Amino acid sequence: MPSLAIDRDFLLDLGKLEKPVQERVSEVFEKFESATHAGLHLERIQNARNERFRSIRINQFWRGIVLAPESGDTYVLLKVLPHDDAYDWAKRRAISVNRATGGIEIRDEAALDESLSTMTAASPPAGGPIFKDVADKDLTQLGVDEKTLTFARALTDVTQLEAAQAFLPAIQWEVLYGLAAGMTPEEVWSDLGAAILDEPVDTDDIDAAVRRSRDRVVLVDGPDELMAMFANPFALWRIYLHPTQQSVVDATFRGPARVTGGPGTGKTVVALHRAQRLAQRAEGKVLVTTFTSTLADSLQTGVTLLVEDSSVMSRIVVQHVDRVAHRVFRDRHGAPRLLASTDEKQMWRGIVDSLEVPFSPTFLAEEWRQVVLAQRVSTASEYLAAKRTGRGRRLGSNQKAQVWQAIWEFETALTTRGVWTHETVRREATALLESRTDKPYRHIVVDEAQDLSPDQWRLLRAAVPEGQDDLFLAGDTHQRIYDNHVSLREVGVSVTGRSSRLSVNYRTSAEILAWSLGVIRGEQIDDMDGGLDSIAGCRSDIHGDAPSTAGFSTRDLELGHVVEAVKGWIDSDVAPSEIGIAARSKRHCDKVEEALRKAGIPVRALAKSTAATEAVSVGTMHRMKGLEFRCLAVAAVSDNAVPEPSAVTATDDDQQTHDRDLQRERCLLFVACTRAREQLLVTWHGEPSRFIVPLV
Repeated sequence: MPSLAIDRDFLLDLGKLEKPVQERVSEVFEKFESATHAGLHLERIQNARNERFRSIRINQFWRGIVLAPESGDTYVLLKVLPHDDAYDWAKRRAISVNRATGGIEIRDEAALDESLSTMTAASPPAGGPIFKDVADKDLTQLGVDEKTLTFARALTDVTQLEAAQAFLPAIQWEVLYGLAAGMTPEEVWSDLGAAILDEPVDTDDIDAAVRRSRDRVVLVDGPDELMAMFANPFALWRIYLHPTQQSVVDATFRGPARVTGGPGTGKTVVALHRAQRLAQRAEGKVLVTTFTSTLADSLQTGVTLLVEDSSVMSRIVVQHVDRVAHRVFRDRHGAPRLLASTDEKQMWRGIVDSLEVPFSPTFLAEEWRQVVLAQRVSTASEYLAAKRTGRGRRLGSNQKAQVWQAIWEFETALTTRGVWTHETVRREATALLESRTDKPYRHIVVDEAQDLSPDQWRLLRAAVPEGQDDLFLAGDTHQRIYDNHVSLREVGVSVTGRSSRLSVNYRTSAEILAWSLGVIRGEQIDDMDGGLDSIAGCRSDIHGDAPSTAGFSTRDLELGHVVEAVKGWIDSDVAPSEIGIAARSKRHCDKVEEALRKAGIPVRALAKSTAATEAVSVGTMHRMKGLEFRCLAVAAVSDNAVPEPSAVTATDDDQQTHDRDLQRERCLLFVACTRAREQLLVTWHGEPSRFIVPLV
């Protein structure tokens, strides 16, 4: 029996249609399963770019564009437009399958042809093509198809690429933009991560691509579910504002400001609305940024859902902070040659051996990052006077001289070899921005602010002119999961008197929140502004079951219990996609995956797949950042696994760093547990983690 699915982009368009048209779309869904194609006016489109495009009559004036299957019963509603616009849309667009991800792609083929014709007719600039150093095989491996490859080879300026975002397939554009920003093909591949399929892709099999494109194509079970999604698209609570949140969004601040609050209190919601409000006021650009590309993608999705005015949308730029740095660097110097992490380790090891200094390569690398780069130290005398708060290991003047010599050798080697690290790219980009009077952004909104490094903050400070509403920060230092400790004042960002706190958790039940807070109770956590942060007063008005805890003598017994818990959740009508399992290490995640698969339970590894699927999600605690699940199990919370031994500095080496490492591990467990909305299960084998002993 025929069924109708909808493309993600149409779901976003649906709310913009007039109510009678919305109602008629609902009626079309209602009739689709039982009506004949002729009765619904499902017709071929003359001169369509794809022979499987069909038109479907919504009413006398409106038409829908449907992708018909070659086999099977699933038809995909792609667009609803006025009659002439709908047919023009079908004549301009093409459907393709990405060779790397296997997902379906839609492109404005006519606009691509027009742009390519214009570029090839123009005189080539002195600099030549921007991808002259990238091999065809690398582009092909990253999912760039022949048509886009031809276009990429004609690009001579990054502004041409930016304009192409409107008509290129999204993933292929992201690949090209990453390469243009200075990323290596390996780094772009890593950035795509789990979207990439392990098996070969048949790029002619569009039906299979539709089935794989769960992140783009939504199967809707009738008109009621469609209208429910319209009323609450993709968890509309994310863009709902409580009056206290609204007041922060609407405020005008004389300088940098921030909003803090515990997990689930809506900090990201506020940040997105704040970006929209600033873009409504601003004449310049508003940058929305964070510390990873994955979180930046999530922010982009939120902006797309929230902002309806195209003029406002055109003033909002969403990019993670390192991409901003690479863009600024590339505009002046071209693409940097980046030093691979393995090569960096070898360089430090070689310096230790040649100078015969009594320090490990890891210690020197961290001293460079956390002291020299963090404080912008450039001379031996500056290093001798630099504060080393948080480094723990005391150094005498002779030892400091040895450390500085090693760091000088490292920096000299970078220059000699003509290579850069992400840190030195940020440093150079910051210097370039500081020398400019025309800053690229009028406002900057930062999400997950607690995980940015000092040099990332300096970059952002230099990217926006000081003044009213220049910087807006959202974060929670209790959820810091990386070793970045920052004094905002020291990086030129003073939020004194301009901080707001959110206290109501809209995600997690009161019982889960209270238990999770016990993990970090008593910890003295800095507030990034010279004081201590407090999560006191954070509450949830949602009530549910208390978290469950269970310990076992062996790992197999623990895994069996987790499997039975997951079966129980599924039997109680919790969808597998609403279930998550977290563990501290990939090794433990692999064991959980294996146990679930043996039990016949569908599972996806977050390390390999970010696209939503009807499967239980398994990932490390770090991978859980920014996610949420109705039901969550945190497994292997044993004392030999949490804290992770390799992540904690020995007390003999550095007591202060040891204590800070333990605090970070506590915060990581806290973050993982607060991903649960309704039910939380915490398990271990052997002795329980010292972090949860008082709670079990």
